Order: sequence, then structure tokens, then C-alpha cells
Amino acid sequence: MEKYVIRETAKTPSINFDPERGLFEIKGKSIPENSIEFYGPLLEFVEGYSTQPAARTILNMKFEFFNTSSSNRIHALLRKFEKLSEGDSEVLIRWFFENGDENMLDAGEDFKAILRVPFEIVGVERL
Repeated sequence: MEKYVIRETAKTPSINFDPERGLFEIKGKSIPENSIEFYGPLLEFVEGYSTQPAARTILNMKFEFFNTSSSNRIHALLRKFEKLSEGDSEVLIRWFFENGDENMLDAGEDFKAILRVPFEIVGVERL
């Protein structure tokens, strides 16, 4: 599988999915006009990846902000990685937030509470 890369815009995060290395990253703001349209291809990509995943898969999520419709799609994406972890692939989700950003910390804790997959919450000085 080829890499899947999207540049960050004012309303959408950057996407850097490297299936060969098992490294997936989403970074930035997520307030797209149509979250289903934006996240649909990402969900399909992960679905395809799950047929032949790397031995270890890491998903790094570094959101500055996301809206409610994005939250639903992010949840769907996280569920794909949770399902992947039920197979032979080791999966780790890392949720990064800027220290002091209680909203992103709370969001990470909420997602961690509803998923059954290794999930680290990491505070950093700057995303």
C-alpha cells in the first residue's frame, strides 16, 4: 500500500498514514464542511490496511480542536484501530494534547474510556 498524505488546511488536519511503517498521524484542526466526506477515505484506507497490517501499528492523534461531527468520525476511526488490535497486530494509540488544554485532555480521556486498545494520553508543550 502507498502512503496516504493530505496537507493541513484551515479546516482540516494533516494526514500522514504510512502503512509500510505502521505509523499513522493526524494533526491540526478538524472542522470540515462535511466530516463524512473528509473522514470516509481515511476509514476506507484503514479498512484496507487491516487486511495486511504491520506487526506494530501506532496512531498519533494531535488535534488542536475538532467539532462534534468530526468527533463522531474520529470515534469511528478509533474503532477501526481497536478492531485491528483484536487480530495479530499490536496497536498503540497516542492522544497528544497541549498542556493546559483541558478540552483536548478530556476528549482523550473520553475516547480512552470507551476503547479496548492500548491508549496513551501525552501532554506536550506544543503540538
